[in-house]
Amino acid sequence: MKMYISVDMEGITGIPDYTFLDASEHNYERARKIMTDETNFVVDAAFQFGCQEVIVNDSHSKMNNILIDELHPDALLITGNVKPLSMMEGLDHTYGGAMFIGYHARAGMPGVLSHSMIHAVRNFYINDHIVGEMGFNAYIAGYFGVPILLVAGDDQATKEARELIPNVVTVTVKEAISRSTVKSLTPKKAGELLSKKVTEALENRHQVKPLVPPERPLLKIEFNNYGQAEWANLMPKTDLEKGTTIVSYQADHILDAYKALLVMTELAMHTNFS
Repeated sequence: MKMYISVDMEGITGIPDYTFLDASEHNYERARKIMTDETNFVVDAAFQFGCQEVIVNDSHSKMNNILIDELHPDALLITGNVKPLSMMEGLDHTYGGAMFIGYHARAGMPGVLSHSMIHAVRNFYINDHIVGEMGFNAYIAGYFGVPILLVAGDDQATKEARELIPNVVTVTVKEAISRSTVKSLTPKKAGELLSKKVTEALENRHQVKPLVPPERPLLKIEFNNYGQAEWANLMPKTDLEKGTTIVSYQADHILDAYKALLVMTELAMHTNFS
């Protein structure tokens, strides 16, 4: 069995704030090490269970955070930009399951460093149903018929996962006290828990169904200010809803919607406040 692992950083053990997330900040190198070590616990447990191939997709920011020279030697790593499927790059129908590590809650919700892709976004909608990164990524996996077997992150991320994916195994490595304060397990204890839960998730894999996306989904992105919506609306075949900051796009399928999301959010980041 082939296993796919998407690894974000905000939900990694012990990470409370932006000083761990930004390459220009003093805690970033510490965060890279913790992220890599946490990934290794998951990869090793998957191999120990009997997976023949494990691929890791670095899914935070510029997506080049994981220290490849310290990664499990038998893992494969997808790293760097630009990825056509971003946080789900490399996934296809040949994988027996996927796991989300270091994930966080969606924008506007409680949770450590909660957001949806970029801070310009207030909400993503698929056919008027609000989703965050986790939900959108689960839909991409569902398009390929791949179930999400495990989600690890803070308590609000794992709560979102259980509401989204019936029978998914979750691993809470830290609890949110505020958006930038956590009560966390140590990396060693979190690793031991992850190892146990990966085995449980793989044993439980037949109880989890892929999250099948709707056909021809209508994507809507609600931005925080009008300038961001104007930039996103420069993408062809989008509509800016009058009197709102919502830009919509009628997609042919969920992969089309995901790529549209990537383009629209990239455009929105050109907005400044000067």
